[in-house]
Formats: sequence, C-alpha cells, structure tokens
Amino acid sequence: MNIVDSSCWLEFFAGSRVGDEVAPIIEDTENLLVPSITIYEVFKKLLLELDEDKALFAIAHMKQGNVINLDTDVAIYAAKTGKENKLPMADSIIYAINQKYDAMLWTQDKHFKDLKSVHCFEKA
Repeated sequence: MNIVDSSCWLEFFAGSRVGDEVAPIIEDTENLLVPSITIYEVFKKLLLELDEDKALFAIAHMKQGNVINLDTDVAIYAAKTGKENKLPMADSIIYAINQKYDAMLWTQDKHFKDLKSVHCFEKA
C-alpha cells in the first residue's frame, strides 16, 4: 500500500519532476491510500492558487484511491505518533494511517525524513 503526501499530490498536478516520479504510484489506485486530511490540504491549496473547478477536478482524481477518514482510533494513534515524532497535526494523522496500514509514504516533507516506511524526495 502507498500514501502520497499533499506535497507530492501538488507536484503531480503541477506536472513536475517529483510529480512524474509519483505518477505510477498514484495511478495504482488499488494500492493507493488517501488520508482525508490530504484531500483537505490539496483542495485548500488549489482553491487559493487556482479556482474551485480545478480544485474539485483534482479531488475527484484523489478519490479514485482508497480514502481513509479520520476515526477515533486513528486520531488517538496520531496524537501519540505526533508526540513521539514531534509532528504537526496533519502530518501526525498521515503518518498514523501510514503505520496502521503498513504503507509506504511518498513525500517531500522533511518532518518525515527519518521515519520508518517513508520515501522523502528533495523539494522540486
């Protein structure tokens, strides 16, 4: 299973080098987990920088993967993970889902750099 962090989703939609590298992971929707918090982050960023139609188009693409909603168990695990790894809230949720589903996280976010089951790209 794979999780693509918001930063890499945005690179994918921008058609950057990192976006090209994560494209095969994103296109493998059967093995793609999409934390609902990444939908929030991507939608907000695209809404601010582009427009609502383009943001909604991107979210429709993201929803082709297996969307994982924040439930009580993930929230509690995320709080513990966040404390242990000094992660902000959204990153804590993403990493908790990553660990719960034994997935690989694809990101550019340095908060995750030294954590287990993470592939960290250099910023584009």
